[in-house]
Amino acid sequence: MSTSSTMSPPSVLAWRDYDPSACELPGMFLGELALPGPLEGESERLWQLGARRVRLDAIVDLTPGAGAERAAAAVAALSLVRDLTARAVLVEWDVRLPPAPEEAWQVLSHLQPPRRIEGPSGADEALRAWQQGHYLCKCLWRKGPGFVQIRDRRWGELRRFTADEPHYEDTIERLAYGAPADSVPAAVLDDFRGEKLVLDIGPLAWWLPYRISRWLQEPMTI
Repeated sequence: MSTSSTMSPPSVLAWRDYDPSACELPGMFLGELALPGPLEGESERLWQLGARRVRLDAIVDLTPGAGAERAAAAVAALSLVRDLTARAVLVEWDVRLPPAPEEAWQVLSHLQPPRRIEGPSGADEALRAWQQGHYLCKCLWRKGPGFVQIRDRRWGELRRFTADEPHYEDTIERLAYGAPADSVPAAVLDDFRGEKLVLDIGPLAWWLPYRISRWLQEPMTI
């Protein structure tokens, strides 16, 4: 089990629809919902409750120097954003990025765009680019018979990463909700880092792509 799989954001606000005007109607607000964990089941639970718009109030802090507790909290929040993005749920969240490099936001650009970016000098421009360039299935992974494949369009062109060695799939599963970087095979982690498929947050490494179970378009177009 990953280190942060039992660590969840303390609570979220949720609504039954994504449209702000519809969310004002009686019965649309689901209230403040506790997330008791485990984290890998939270997006499914929120979906089954009818949540189509979810708000995280605490900013996701990705600045350097995170200790174990802050890193686990950031991984938990990002995991929820990722998993809800995969379900096309509208997620309202804020992120604090390191001042440099200014393009650090692109690593996260397959996720639902945040409401606000703090940190980089070009934060407003980065947020606009993120909002204008976001679409579903921008960076995903799938499991086939005897292989795993990642399809990544965060930098415009399609990049594919395919592996048929079982330890790659096992490492993905272990990193999915954060794991100590030194707890997974170093060679595999280096491969994933080279493709910008993991994010290092304090002592944890976290898997960026979301899992796809059904194509939203013909797979050849993605």
